[in-house]
Amino acid sequence: MVPAQMNYQPLSIMTCLLTLLGMLLCATGAGADRISYIQDKDIRLGIDLDLGGAITYLAKTGSDENVVNSYDWGRQIQMSFYSGPVPYTPDGKQPNSSWAGLGWNPIQSGDCYGNRSKVLEFRNDGKSLYVKCIPMQWPQNNVPGSCTFESWIVVKGNTAEVHGRITNHRKDRTQYQGRGQELPAIYTNGPYWRLMTYDGDRPFTNGTLTQIPAKMPWSGWISTENWAALVNDENWGLGVYEPGTYQFIGGFAGEPGKGGPKDGPTGYIAPLQEEILDHNISYDFHYTLILGSLREIRDWVYQHATREKHPVYVFKQDRQHWHYANAVDHGWPIEGELNIQLDGDDSQLIGPEGFWHAGKFPILKILAAWRTHERTARVYWARFDSPNFSDDKSQGFDIIPDGKFHEYTVDLSKSREYRGNIIRLRIDPEDSGRQGDTVRVKSIEMEAQGNR
Repeated sequence: MVPAQMNYQPLSIMTCLLTLLGMLLCATGAGADRISYIQDKDIRLGIDLDLGGAITYLAKTGSDENVVNSYDWGRQIQMSFYSGPVPYTPDGKQPNSSWAGLGWNPIQSGDCYGNRSKVLEFRNDGKSLYVKCIPMQWPQNNVPGSCTFESWIVVKGNTAEVHGRITNHRKDRTQYQGRGQELPAIYTNGPYWRLMTYDGDRPFTNGTLTQIPAKMPWSGWISTENWAALVNDENWGLGVYEPGTYQFIGGFAGEPGKGGPKDGPTGYIAPLQEEILDHNISYDFHYTLILGSLREIRDWVYQHATREKHPVYVFKQDRQHWHYANAVDHGWPIEGELNIQLDGDDSQLIGPEGFWHAGKFPILKILAAWRTHERTARVYWARFDSPNFSDDKSQGFDIIPDGKFHEYTVDLSKSREYRGNIIRLRIDPEDSGRQGDTVRVKSIEMEAQGNR
């Protein structure tokens, strides 16, 4: 779903015919689609009840200039999720070869062959919408997703506030590794080709914006103000803000400045979080769409965004966007802790992107219970100016491997490499695991020096 249609790999003749049929249905059947609208004084929004309730229309109230692209079922503004296995072959059914690398990938609108998702429930009270659907596996031909999608949409002024949810009911109980989830996938028409964001190290100071290159494959960046926008040559268009989300991808494909909802040229944005999607998970996210000038979009974010605060991850009922390498936990639901098995070597707990100054928050506190054969663990950090984990940006600390909860305090300021702006943490519980080794984690927190 992520690449644009004009950059698909070559398809077989039959697949080309099926894809063409889906495109023709999309192009000629739009008038027959069931579009449900809500609006406020500044914004009018429509969802397509024949495409799982994906957002297919967004315009200023009183205008018919829709910013949303619907060239195929992989566009729109919609939910899209990823997990294993890769490739995903339900009952031996093979995926489209062009999309096999996506693995398990249910999306809200339909699949790459033109089969549509099915709406199960729907409500519209004029100012808000609710829709529940069974999505389709994008790489497969007419394979419903083993999950449901729900979305709640409210329009306010020039914004649409969206709450999304996926609920899994997969038979495959394997815990696959965390993957980047599009929260959501946003596609705009050709005139909205200038992808703008703030990716500097002084957020919320009205610093100079960056234009992300219009290229394929899509670019990725850290948005330190948690937003991005696709705008036209007059700097008017669509922005998306997602609190607490720093990782974005996006770009533009095709000829800039031209094309409507059924044409190929398209802009793309997706806020990302790397998430484990258990076979039975219920996962929620929230974002805001903002229609207006670039200045209006940024002003709205400044008025509503949370500023820098110390990172606190308390694992009461979810993973707080943490995931693992070479490890698994006890699965969903999360009930007060992460219970992680350390059977293999080089197990890693990997935190989400963030943004905090090392000098303000140098103290790491971990409330955890180790039951391991080793007595040391190690914490790594990634900096804004050095975004990869490395041994020089790490610090070891002693643990008590008795299976009981202890609070561990690590002063990262002792390392000369803990400086500048920090964007991520990683904790390696032990070097080499053995069967039965575990770590149970209740919380991970960065604190100021005086709070010890």
